Amino acid sequence: MKLSTKGRYGLRAMVDLAETSEEGPVSIQTIAKRQDLSDKYLEQLLGMLKKAGLVKSVRGTQGGYQIVGDMAQISVGDILRALEGDLTLVDCAGLEKDGACKTAKFCVTKYVWKKIHENLEDTVDHITLKELVEQSKSIQAGTWEEE
Repeated sequence: MKLSTKGRYGLRAMVDLAETSEEGPVSIQTIAKRQDLSDKYLEQLLGMLKKAGLVKSVRGTQGGYQIVGDMAQISVGDILRALEGDLTLVDCAGLEKDGACKTAKFCVTKYVWKKIHENLEDTVDHITLKELVEQSKSIQAGTWEEE
């Protein structure tokens, strides 16, 4: 699976927002500058994240965007699905309940796609925004070690 810029940039923006969550709302321009992203593109991404209920916008001179809810309850999967949609790698009719695939009962490859999908979902659903913020702080402090 190859994520589009929506998923990659949107995840970066969410980590940026999460890192500065105690400071209040953050403007699109501030995030865009720190993350070296286009203001217009970031506005689209934040709109998608807002629609998914992951961020909220605050109007006014001190306005901007904020994370909604507990960062420990927001997974990378939540963010990627809001931006990318379904994370399925392959459209395989053999995995659908309606049995639309004529070769499903003889096809071994459907198990490959199913296993990859399950592992991908498990991975992105178990990495939280809070964990990413903690890792980012470790990187900035020079104490993070890659596993």
